[in-house]
Amino acid sequence: MEPKERILKGAEELFFKYGIKSVTMDDIAKHLAISKKTIYQFYSDKNEIVETLMKDTLKQDECEFNQIHDQAANMIEEVMHMMQHITQMFAKTNPNIFYDLQKYHPKAWNLFKEFKQECMAAMIEKSIERGKKEGLVREDINSKIISRMRIEQVEMGLNPEAFPPTEFKLVDIQLSMLDHFLHGICTLKGHKLINKYKQVTEDE
Repeated sequence: MEPKERILKGAEELFFKYGIKSVTMDDIAKHLAISKKTIYQFYSDKNEIVETLMKDTLKQDECEFNQIHDQAANMIEEVMHMMQHITQMFAKTNPNIFYDLQKYHPKAWNLFKEFKQECMAAMIEKSIERGKKEGLVREDINSKIISRMRIEQVEMGLNPEAFPPTEFKLVDIQLSMLDHFLHGICTLKGHKLINKYKQVTEDE
């Protein structure tokens, strides 16, 4: 691994574990057993590391979301795979990361917001339209409105004031919201397929 990539990887490990604010350049250097001077050869400050990590993460997420969409047999399976992805992503994430991004790294946070509003909204809209064609999503659903509502739902789930980290786990919040969203837009056929994937049996 190239030094620049190794620094990013090391910083990411610390951010996920401790949050961003509490991790210093000294901590990153110590974690990687290199000098702080070496880090400054590639990155001017922690801000640049955070922004670079955000860009790389969003690019990777976009590729993974598109792959999930292309490989899923139907819209319900797509969302189920998305739930697995969310579980893996948030299970290793310190809940302070999103608060730290908003308060101390506004440029990186804006990159995340732009990604949600542009890329994610378009992907959700595409998924809803797919579900309509498959008879899994209600025809009366306005995909443009609902996709943007879903995006706001994601951000609300990251708000520590609405969901204090001492009371709620990020992964539980996001999975509950996604499950609620899915049941809200689906037809009876869609609900039956959800239950099939979840191995749930219920009365009509």
